[in-house]
Amino acid sequence: CGVHFMAETSKILSPEKTVLIPDLQAGCSLAESITAEGVAEMRAKYPGAQVVSYVNTTAEVKAASDICCTSSNAVQIVDAMDSDIVIMTPDQFLAQNVAALSKKKVVWWAGSCIVHELYTAKDMRAYRENDPELKIIAHPECTPSVVAEADFTGSTSGIISWLHEHKPAKALLVTECSMASNIADELPEVEFAKPCNLCPYMKKITL
Repeated sequence: CGVHFMAETSKILSPEKTVLIPDLQAGCSLAESITAEGVAEMRAKYPGAQVVSYVNTTAEVKAASDICCTSSNAVQIVDAMDSDIVIMTPDQFLAQNVAALSKKKVVWWAGSCIVHELYTAKDMRAYRENDPELKIIAHPECTPSVVAEADFTGSTSGIISWLHEHKPAKALLVTECSMASNIADELPEVEFAKPCNLCPYMKKITL
């Protein structure tokens, strides 16, 4: 399997299977940013608020949450919660981007992805000024200021669908470098600019 939280999640979903992870040090900055105690702290701070945790969390944090979400269904999950205030963990930027689209009041844990937090709105404007034809495609783990500069923001599957539908002449993929390369391989007719921020944890898995 991939990084540690992916292996844990795979085992939760398929308990009858043997799940192997090649490197136990292949972690995730998001998953490592919060513990079950952190979830309890947020519940104490916001009594009655339900907790939606991103899939990029440990099994311990998932168990302490009310429900989990992915980047593709985060808004729908948050909107479906019963409480007026919803706590999102651990990604503050995903939470802020969800808050901009949700009918709920969203509060968040202050975690972030060490890859996506490196991108800046200033960088996006520089790319666009250099090439006005460029379509900027961002992942919602990016900061809201980066998302505001993007032509489309979505999960990896959402990005792939958008690119297949629109087939822009040129696109900038604002996500992890290896993921961007995989997407580019699917669409050879699109010219991709790929600012390369690599995830050191993902790179530990070399199979």
